[in-house]
Amino acid sequence: MLQCFYPDRYIRSAYEIDYEAYYRAGYRGIIFDIDNTLVEHGAPADARSIALMEQLKQFGFKIMLLSNNKEPRVKMFNDAVQVSYIFKAGKPGRRGYEEAMRQMGTDQKTTLFVGDQLFTDVWGARNAGIFSILTQPIDKKEEIQIILKRYLEKLVLFFYKRKCKKEGKIFLEQKEIQV
Repeated sequence: MLQCFYPDRYIRSAYEIDYEAYYRAGYRGIIFDIDNTLVEHGAPADARSIALMEQLKQFGFKIMLLSNNKEPRVKMFNDAVQVSYIFKAGKPGRRGYEEAMRQMGTDQKTTLFVGDQLFTDVWGARNAGIFSILTQPIDKKEEIQIILKRYLEKLVLFFYKRKCKKEGKIFLEQKEIQV
């Protein structure tokens, strides 16, 4: 039952992923959550997020920001990184993920999702059939509704960790392993 929340990979940071390896493996589109995945909640794009988006574009990736936030917040971030975005996406519903793939011209087999929450980001990506990478949240200071979900996430991650150990997989990767 909890498997629907398990990510395909779990890594400390979106900035440690070996995106080039995913490109070589055939992935062409990346859908990103913004808050606490790329920057602290509500923060504008910083030099690190801007550099990452530029690097990904150079690899040849199509990039989509998928956020449940309202447009002003998403647009503010996107104005600096210059990719595509969908606001008020309704995660974990499939619609936003499917629309992101449609706009990028990718499909389930050629799209990655990167986000920091199990019950919205990962669950939605899994529902849409997309490879999901869970990151640790950048900032521990979060809104109360997210703090409450984090307690439930700890329970799911306990069982995920146990499953990984049983299968001989790495639970929390220091650095993304190649695909």
